Amino acid sequence: MTGYILKRLLSAIPVLFGITLIVFLIMALIPGDPATAILGSYATPENVARLNQELGLDAPMWQRYFIWLGNMLQGDFGRSFALNRPVLDEILERFNATLILAGTAFILCAVFGIIAGVISAANQYGAADKAITFIVLLGISIPSFFLGMMMVLLFAVNLKWLPVSGMVAIYGGGDLPDILKHLTMPALALAVVATGVVARLARSAMLEVLRQDFIRTARAKGVREGSVIWRHALKAAMVSIIPVLGIQAGFVLSGAVYIEMVFQWPGIGRMLVDAILKRDILLVQGGVVFVAACYVLFNIIVDVAQSMLDPRIKT
Repeated sequence: MTGYILKRLLSAIPVLFGITLIVFLIMALIPGDPATAILGSYATPENVARLNQELGLDAPMWQRYFIWLGNMLQGDFGRSFALNRPVLDEILERFNATLILAGTAFILCAVFGIIAGVISAANQYGAADKAITFIVLLGISIPSFFLGMMMVLLFAVNLKWLPVSGMVAIYGGGDLPDILKHLTMPALALAVVATGVVARLARSAMLEVLRQDFIRTARAKGVREGSVIWRHALKAAMVSIIPVLGIQAGFVLSGAVYIEMVFQWPGIGRMLVDAILKRDILLVQGGVVFVAACYVLFNIIVDVAQSMLDPRIKT
């Protein structure tokens, strides 16, 4: 197992290197001058030239890339132009909020998606299967940001059950019940599409397992149907379900960008949008690379978990 984990970690190095190169090139080729955006009304040609020299933006592109990459490998992501603070400090501070939102949405999609898929497969073509299929298709078809806005309109504006935006109340907030109230709508809006995808693929994986010989043998031995479904079939189907969960983890992490904007959630997604509007290049580059590294790391964890369920994967 140690060799397999080491192999997966080494295979992630070229992926992360490619991500840094793509992110740097995209930001470098975007029209506009960061120095002009930073200086605003003070952007005279002399001031722009001076600031470009101070920030190292007048150096060749390849040289800027390797300087940035070398600094980042040493833990120095640079300094935010707009916020005037280290990029890594800002990312780590915002990542806590994103992790709460994306983690909650992922748990919801994993639990409810698997349960819905198992129930649907166990009642193939029955009333429960048809109802779950309809709800799943409806959930997949609704964009998360649109669902979020409709939830704000219904539960916050009309019914006044939940707060409109933010992570905590402006006055007297910050405790666990307050955070849960603010978390409910964005987490549900982010989890709906992922839950539908997990449910559909969990249903397919379960149906394939339920047709196998060991399931028929268990039933022939008189094992209770509940044990056949939830203990034997689901355990075998998890080998196929776990990779789907890895993909959906990336979906909820990337989907947090627009959900955070809809609900004004103070996470990395909102930070990246603000940084793009302000042309804060180092903050955008550092944020994207950090999120991509988290996604790659989570996929490695998923691969290891899958190999533990099915040792054939390691070979």
